[in-house]
Amino acid sequence: MLKIIHNKFFYTGFLCVTVLVLVFFVFPDYLPATFVINQQANLASAVSTPVVPEAPAPIEKVVKHQKTPEAVKAIYMTACVAGTPSFRAKLLKLANETEINTIMIDVKDYTGTISFSIDHPSFADNVGPGCKVKDMVEFVESLHDNGIYVIARITAFQDPYLAKVYPDWAVKTNSDKTVNWKDRKGISFIDAGNKNMWKYLVDLGLESYAAGFDEINYDYIRFPSDGNMKDIYFPTSNDILVANVAAKVVGTSTVEVKSGKSIVMRSFFEYLHENFEPTGIPISADLFGMTATNYDDLNIGQVLEDALLNFDFVAPMVYPSHYPTGFNGYKDVNAHPYDIVKFSMDFAAKRAVAIGESPLKLRPWLQDNDYPVPYTPAMVRAQIQATYDAGLTSWMLWDAGNTYTQSALLSE
Repeated sequence: MLKIIHNKFFYTGFLCVTVLVLVFFVFPDYLPATFVINQQANLASAVSTPVVPEAPAPIEKVVKHQKTPEAVKAIYMTACVAGTPSFRAKLLKLANETEINTIMIDVKDYTGTISFSIDHPSFADNVGPGCKVKDMVEFVESLHDNGIYVIARITAFQDPYLAKVYPDWAVKTNSDKTVNWKDRKGISFIDAGNKNMWKYLVDLGLESYAAGFDEINYDYIRFPSDGNMKDIYFPTSNDILVANVAAKVVGTSTVEVKSGKSIVMRSFFEYLHENFEPTGIPISADLFGMTATNYDDLNIGQVLEDALLNFDFVAPMVYPSHYPTGFNGYKDVNAHPYDIVKFSMDFAAKRAVAIGESPLKLRPWLQDNDYPVPYTPAMVRAQIQATYDAGLTSWMLWDAGNTYTQSALLSE
């Protein structure tokens, strides 16, 4: 019985399919015209336009930033070390095992080299001779994953690369104004008053922040300090320098005025402030150590108050070895690491208060290198303690070789 039913359904179905085929393809005139047209159109569409699934929209990577620590405790890292995984891993290990919570990395060093690739016309073709970091963005992200605050260090006006690319921006010799002037190390400078360079430095800072750096630090924000200073010419700043000297004779008395170099540098500081303050990106400045205690511009244009008013943080380089014999009565400055840092930062803190700025904006650079004498853990720690005793909370250790004294640091 089941077989009979099965056969019945089979033949019925076969008959229906046959009728449909005949109606559609043999006798289409028996169907309504609109029905035939619609079905043929649907069939043609299905054959000629295959359905292709849409490609997923690209996922834009979100760059995250670390909040500035209340007390920055930093070490410096060159681009060469940042580009060497085994070496940089040692410094990350040091930070993870000690109180270090911040690492400053070269984005542009004394060679003028941009240390990582940036998709920006001003930096994309940089072929400076310095070190490159192929995975800088990923490295910064890994530092963030370890809770490290990351600062981009940018040398400003010391730049032999740009002096060669844009010779009209460069400081010249006075004896031959077609020749780029060089300091005692043979390094060329850009005239600090050149506003093309100002824009270049701002753009580099913005691009560095976009790549993940949390703060932008500017070093060499000054006029040259050594070399043949009698044969030097500043093509952009010359008129201001000539019009403004450290002192002018008015009648029979001498009146102290701002030097032309400090006027140029203050204008640059203000330019940085105007460009970064609306963005909320923190910026910091490295200054000569003696700006903490000197009121003149040291003939390089740096005045502490001008920096404090325009930067979020200011870092005087109070390395004891950089002070002259006899400073504050010390015959051997290298024997007084605590005293020099304490005296200098006490002075700087008072000057900050006097102009209504917080002393906590001050972050001294401290010495952790064997120049010109071996630096012991006790000497490094003495500078840190002097910083605290001056009422400050933040400090940064400098060693060009990036070998820091772990025993001078508190354990994590």
